[in-house]
Amino acid sequence: MEDLIRILSTKKLLSNQKQYLLNANFSVVEADFIGIKFKKFDLKKDNNFLVFTSQNAVESVMQNTEILEELKYKKCFCVGEKTKALLEQKGFEVIHFSEYASELASIICNQYQKSSFTFFSGNLRKDILPDAMQLAQISFDEIGVYRTVLKPIEIALKPDGILFFSPSAIESYLKKNTITDEVCFCIGATTAAALEGITTKRIIANNPSVENVIIQCINYYSQKA
Repeated sequence: MEDLIRILSTKKLLSNQKQYLLNANFSVVEADFIGIKFKKFDLKKDNNFLVFTSQNAVESVMQNTEILEELKYKKCFCVGEKTKALLEQKGFEVIHFSEYASELASIICNQYQKSSFTFFSGNLRKDILPDAMQLAQISFDEIGVYRTVLKPIEIALKPDGILFFSPSAIESYLKKNTITDEVCFCIGATTAAALEGITTKRIIANNPSVENVIIQCINYYSQKA
C-alpha cells in the first residue's frame, strides 16, 4: 500500500478544515506552534473609529469588559473577513474591511483624513497601517492588546507538506525542526517571505484564509498524482 502524503498544520484546525485534508487521503498532524496572551489596557482618547487587524485583537478587547461600555457604539474598520464576522457577532458595526492592511490603509487615508482612530494591535503587527496613517497625518492611538508567544515543538516524522499561517509560526517551527524538501503552503506573501533563503518550495494562498491554504495543498498534490 502506498504511503499517505503527510501534512503538518502549524495550527490546530477546525474539525471541518481537517476533514478536507483527510478526505483527500492525507495523513494529518496538527499542533499550535504559537500562542496568544491577552493584555489589560486602558483607552487613551475617545476617538471616532476603531481599527482591528486580527481576530486576536477583537477577542482581547472583548475580555476587557470594563472597556466595552465605552466602545460598543463605535464603528469599526478591520482586516480580514473573519475579523469582520467576529466583530459583527459581538455586536459591532463594521463600515470598512479589506483582506490586506495596505488596502485598508488606502481607504482610511483617502476617505477619512479628518477622523481619529483607536488601533488595537499585537506585538508582532506590521508597520503598513500605522506608517500610512502617520504619513497622512491622521490622528490615531495604537494600543497593544495581545502578544504572540512561540511554542516550538519537535516533529518526529518528517512531513511532505507544511501549512504555515504566520511568520511567527515559521520562526517557532524552525527552532526545533529544519525544512529541506517539504512543500510549504503559506497564507500570504508576508508569511512566504519569512521562508526566503530557507526554501523555494513555497505556495501562497489565493486569499488569506485557512481554507484556501488547505485548497492549495489539496490542488498541489492532486495535480502531482
